[in-house]
Amino acid sequence: MYMNMLGGFIGSNHHKGADWGENLLNTVATNTIRHLFTRSEAVNVQVCCQPSSKLLQGSIDSFKMTGKGLVVRRDFRTEEMSFETDAVSLDFSSVLQGKITLSQPTQAIAKVKLSETDINQAFGAELVRKRLENLSLPALNDLSEGKPVSFTDVKLKLLPQNQIKLFAQANLPQGLIPVSFICTLAILKRRRLQFKDLRFESEGIDPELQPTAEILTYTLGEVLNEMVDLDRFNLDGITLRLNRLETEGKYLLFTGYAKIEHFPTIG
Repeated sequence: MYMNMLGGFIGSNHHKGADWGENLLNTVATNTIRHLFTRSEAVNVQVCCQPSSKLLQGSIDSFKMTGKGLVVRRDFRTEEMSFETDAVSLDFSSVLQGKITLSQPTQAIAKVKLSETDINQAFGAELVRKRLENLSLPALNDLSEGKPVSFTDVKLKLLPQNQIKLFAQANLPQGLIPVSFICTLAILKRRRLQFKDLRFESEGIDPELQPTAEILTYTLGEVLNEMVDLDRFNLDGITLRLNRLETEGKYLLFTGYAKIEHFPTIG
């Protein structure tokens, strides 16, 4: 019934009806995507469909989303995020019900921009803290007297050529030991962030503490290399993969793709 009604509407006024269909899809998609995020400053969706009548058959040339200030899972903010799909097949009747149902999976080119400030705030998120605190690390048993070790107060500074400088505190029974290193960010298997070519930075650390700080520094690097895995951040129905990254001033830029099996219903 919906399709017959809409078809009659388009038949009587093709241009106006096609615009109505695209506007409806834009509105539904924008609302669907906005609800994936805890907060968002701006979400914009654009549908490309030529001729517009293809929309009735559920065929779309491309689908583009741009967003600013998007917060994922309460604590992880992105400065900007965008994706643009290949051709999309969907059930247009679902759009009339305020939902988006894909007829088959699609892929999208994805871009993400993170600020240095947002990265540092993410280190304070509960999900991240749990992976850095109360760690049982056999390699540090002599230093920690067999007790768990925590890395806290993590601060990261973005540098040119995909490098970063990272500071932290290691909490040992004998007190807090400062940790500092410079390394190069890289991508492993298109889904894991790697801290490569790590170099201990002794500047500002008490000479008596430097041998212990150096051991802790390389241990923290190993912990971080096991921690940042995109599969932990995939949205329902969407698999993310990275192609490249680069530092640009106070921002970290990622490009990659998203495989979309279905539009997620939860973030």
